[in-house]
Amino acid sequence: MSGIAHHLVKRGIEHTQEKYRTGSFAQDGDNKPFGHPHAVAAALVITSLLWFFALSAVQYVYGGVVATLTMIETPTATAFKVDPAESDEADAPLLSTDEKKSANTEPELFYVKTKPITSKIRTTIRHLVAEAGPWARFRGLQVALAYHFIHHILLQALTVLFGGGMISQSLAAVVTAVVLCRVQMLWTHVVISTPSEKKWYRRFPTIDAGKKVILPTAVWALAEQATIYVPITLFVVFDLEGYFRNPAAFNELSPMQQKSVMLASFAVMMSGIATAVLIVFPASVTLKRVQASLLPEENDSIVPFDRTFGGKVQPQVAGGTGVVSMLDAWKTFDWAARFRLVKLYAKIFAIQVSTTVFFVLFAVFQVRMINGDYVLY
Repeated sequence: MSGIAHHLVKRGIEHTQEKYRTGSFAQDGDNKPFGHPHAVAAALVITSLLWFFALSAVQYVYGGVVATLTMIETPTATAFKVDPAESDEADAPLLSTDEKKSANTEPELFYVKTKPITSKIRTTIRHLVAEAGPWARFRGLQVALAYHFIHHILLQALTVLFGGGMISQSLAAVVTAVVLCRVQMLWTHVVISTPSEKKWYRRFPTIDAGKKVILPTAVWALAEQATIYVPITLFVVFDLEGYFRNPAAFNELSPMQQKSVMLASFAVMMSGIATAVLIVFPASVTLKRVQASLLPEENDSIVPFDRTFGGKVQPQVAGGTGVVSMLDAWKTFDWAARFRLVKLYAKIFAIQVSTTVFFVLFAVFQVRMINGDYVLY
């Protein structure tokens, strides 16, 4: 969604610049001088920047912080003790203390799971603000900025080193992710833990901990690349490139051939979505849960979190590995949690679409207000 919107905004700015150079805009088929080119250009640039920051904030807070907490939260259960004498049945006899002892009865325990904090975006944000202050929704932002800055430089350098091209860039992306796995794990630890007195750069995971996340990080990075190469492969197999380079060739096909091309295009699009859901989704969840299992003992989690993953993780002091395996990380993420995460992603997508539509309409409104009845084509 962000990629499509970025393309539309870019085309709009390029179109405005072209109209500004020619000095005209169109209205009702007539070319009329454009009265306020600087004002329109400034309004579009400012609106584009506001849209970019708004979309980035949505993606970071909801797609980053809230999604990560959803991936690692373990819903707690509250125990209720029910005495046999407190039966709900109307004809149940009331037992005295001596009768209870003589009957050797024991109270029954009932466990009721509490509603997860991350079941709603609103409850998650409220919990973060209550536990860590008003800026808690942006927790880990400094680590994220440092990570993306280093990631960009290293990715470009490795792409050139590997010879350039698409294959080289994909290989460089995987290597970069593995090299920066400790930084990524640091971000996860900062996000899921309660506020610490230590600065973020003093909380780096150990080298030994970094080695334990190399494999899940590599799998996640490869899964990310699969969302690119699977659709591209099908695009080439179905021989769709010619129709995209020369759209007029599509009109020359018979109705049956046009339907075949449209079905092939739909299959390419769905392959990307299927790859993201079936491969990237499990790989991302697995990576975050493996990283969370390595949270230092001195740090408490900001949401309920079972460090033992249902007894599958033993601490190193007890002779265990101290880290959850990739398979157990995914298996212990039950279907209720998976559905909760999918629902969150659907909400994020809806928010991004709504935000983009709002800013597009706002940009059109600005142009109309500045330029009167002139319509930007």
